[in-house]
Amino acid sequence: MFMSNKERIPKNGSIPRLMKYIKPYTAGLVTSLILTFAAVTLTLFVPRLVGNAIDLIIGKGQVDFKGIARILLIIGSAVAVTALCQWLIGVINNRMTYGIVCRMRREAFAKLQELPVSYTDTNGYGVTLSRIIADVDTFSDGLLMGFTQLFTGVLTIIGTLIFMLVIDFKIALIVVVLTPASMLVSKFIASRTFRLFRAQAEAREELTAITDETISSEKTVKAFNVQERMTDKFDSANEKLSKCSVDATFYSSIVNPATRFLNGVIYALVALTGAISSMGGGITVGGVTCFLGYANQYTKPFNEISGVITEFQNALACAARIFELIDTPSEKDAYDRNDNIKTKSDSQRYGQVDIENVSFSYDKDRSLIENFNLHVKPGQKTAIVGPTGCGKTTLINLLMRFYDIDGGSIKIDGVDIRDMTRHELRKNYGMVLQETWIKEGTVAENIALGKKEADRDEIEAAARAVHADSFIKRLPDGYDTVIGEESGNLSQGQRQLISIARVMLCMPPILILDEATSSIDIRTEAMIQEAFDKLTQGRTSFVVAHRLTTVKNADIIIMMKDGHILETGKHEELLERGGAYAELYNSQFLHSES
Repeated sequence: MFMSNKERIPKNGSIPRLMKYIKPYTAGLVTSLILTFAAVTLTLFVPRLVGNAIDLIIGKGQVDFKGIARILLIIGSAVAVTALCQWLIGVINNRMTYGIVCRMRREAFAKLQELPVSYTDTNGYGVTLSRIIADVDTFSDGLLMGFTQLFTGVLTIIGTLIFMLVIDFKIALIVVVLTPASMLVSKFIASRTFRLFRAQAEAREELTAITDETISSEKTVKAFNVQERMTDKFDSANEKLSKCSVDATFYSSIVNPATRFLNGVIYALVALTGAISSMGGGITVGGVTCFLGYANQYTKPFNEISGVITEFQNALACAARIFELIDTPSEKDAYDRNDNIKTKSDSQRYGQVDIENVSFSYDKDRSLIENFNLHVKPGQKTAIVGPTGCGKTTLINLLMRFYDIDGGSIKIDGVDIRDMTRHELRKNYGMVLQETWIKEGTVAENIALGKKEADRDEIEAAARAVHADSFIKRLPDGYDTVIGEESGNLSQGQRQLISIARVMLCMPPILILDEATSSIDIRTEAMIQEAFDKLTQGRTSFVVAHRLTTVKNADIIIMMKDGHILETGKHEELLERGGAYAELYNSQFLHSES
């Protein structure tokens, strides 16, 4: 079972997970704390020095200038050392934060490589992209603020409290007794902001998904004139995000003004009490000035900490969503029954495929394939044809273990595919899909995707075999031309040729061609078919096609409908029977010839 986007991870559950990420940076954390302690101590020492300097100004003509100069020199030195400590703290905290974020992104991306196809089929690209990019960025901002301000704030509170108790115990009690009111207000508001920030993150995810969907399908959107509909959909999601953001920001922003108001009241009471005590000789004027400075410094961190708590709530909300992705069961965790089974060596792989009593459905309440049986001999070319939705591509998904069967078994050379790791299983296959995938890189790198050790001669030989060599050499840098999925210097047919050359280079024991020539013109298709004939000699192959010209020379043709096999046989045999295959064939060719 996969975790739904709507499911919740308790916010407190994220904190122990974060501690595991912080653990490798223990040395940096300790160093940061030591430097923070030094910076705070020096900062708190300055008001005491200022108070002492004020007490050296007794009256007109009674000023100890030498003493004041000595104190100012000490203050200057303390400020310089504090500045150095704060710079080092910033460097260390930034390295810790972005090191943690880097590891988190690495784990999230590694998880993407392990997730079953069913996950990506049920979760939009924009949703996943939002978690790895936007949520991690938001999390890093909250974490950096926590490292930078939280330690400083806590140490400042403790330090100022000690200094105030030493100067005047009674006045210090006023500050200590009234300060919890500020903390209670901060906690009350912050406890309610997590839900709002979670809603904001989900709304941002939805907006990212819509934007990604619209950009990636720009031609389709414009071709069907649905720009207005997509704009309305975007506006709705954008307004939802705006409302969630305003609500989250509004409630979180109440914290600072509320605590500042309470801190102002505390400051005024301290000033009044200190003035009365000074008039009675209980404390010097310098002492009152020093105490006011400490009272201000004591209450100020509460404002900063309240802001940190608010941002940390946002960070935890985003962290929970990232952990949802990282904790999603991978293919290996969910399905592989025995990773230690001994699979056959390359020399022992013949490509025999046995499908026995297989049942499968995407929706458990709606059957698709039931009691499916098929036995393919090594080196046999099997064509799978039938109307849209009959289960052709689903059968390929099951062979590749993109999905696992609900019942029955699929065996390759006598070994159940569920007893193989997916890596071992897929080494048996070479696959060309209707939808091409070109990675960012050179043409040569794209062809050698499944065989990194291939040399240039092998790459060029594979390209020549599929008649791709001529157009590749016409590119600006030939095989070294940089291309990508969004590159406009290749046609869809040329991309398909590169995908076919990719399989030609690997030469696996089993080939799967799922509408592999659908984007290629008839003339080129004839040449490609010739190349496929050479490639499939001695290899088991499955060919899924709508254009029946590509399956005439198959050893066996399977006519499917509604997940069942209607007919099997060679092309001529099926035409003579006059059944479903003959009807499909005639609908394609006789109608076009009339």
